[in-house]
Amino acid sequence: MDLEYNKSIVSYYDNTRLDYRILWFGKKNRAVHFGYYDQEVKSHDEALLNLNKVLALKSCVKDGDIILDAGCGQGGSSIWLAENYNVQVTGITLVPHQVVKAQKAARKSQMDDRISFSEQDYTNTNFKDETFTLIWACESMCHANEKLDFYKEAFRLLKPGGRLICADYIRNKRPLQKEGEKLLHEWLDGWSIKDLDALFEHKRHAEQCGFVEFELENITEYIKPSLRHLHSMASKLLRFGQFLKGIGLRNSINHGNHVGSIKQFEALENKLWYYGLLSLKKA
Repeated sequence: MDLEYNKSIVSYYDNTRLDYRILWFGKKNRAVHFGYYDQEVKSHDEALLNLNKVLALKSCVKDGDIILDAGCGQGGSSIWLAENYNVQVTGITLVPHQVVKAQKAARKSQMDDRISFSEQDYTNTNFKDETFTLIWACESMCHANEKLDFYKEAFRLLKPGGRLICADYIRNKRPLQKEGEKLLHEWLDGWSIKDLDALFEHKRHAEQCGFVEFELENITEYIKPSLRHLHSMASKLLRFGQFLKGIGLRNSINHGNHVGSIKQFEALENKLWYYGLLSLKKA
């Protein structure tokens, strides 16, 4: 657990909360993640909710599950799970204001009897061994300083037969060419992400911890419209953002987030990373 790095993550989400609220959140979901576009989706809001559906189907969510939403953001996925299944959900995040927002949203949805939120590091929680039947991590494991630490804690917390589902960014290889690494980190640095792991690294971590049935599905084609939407908005607003930074209305973290939103898509187009759906099981 790197306390300084964790502080940088909290600072990132504190400083960019207005950006998410104005430019990204759906009317029905405070989703701090990308959207999944298929033949049934007709809007950004629907795509954000649809990713939850895809993860739920892939991880076989069922009534009675005890779920940990690891890196829950403002509670969007936790609330969706409770609204659509008879489950108990615990959401954790490093970011205090996200806990407050998530608790408020749970009360508003009248789901707070089946959902709880707390400020915790998902690599070092205070839960007992074998507490959960499913661990859900939607675009959150990327923030782990060492991804192995995430896998270790997830394995400890899962009951026998429990499942782990992760939607996340996967680097295509390690190392990339020098220019590729530079471009990738122009994105990652702006989003307070230390690094991404490649598929072979994820698989090695999972096997080292004892997970079985490791499966990765590349779903980039379904996420790409959402990625392109962010890139388009960020590109159109770049000059305005630079102006606001110049007069002191936006800081270096805001600007880094903005630039990162452009560089992410450029890195994708240069085949430096892809969007993966990881599913695993504890024997």
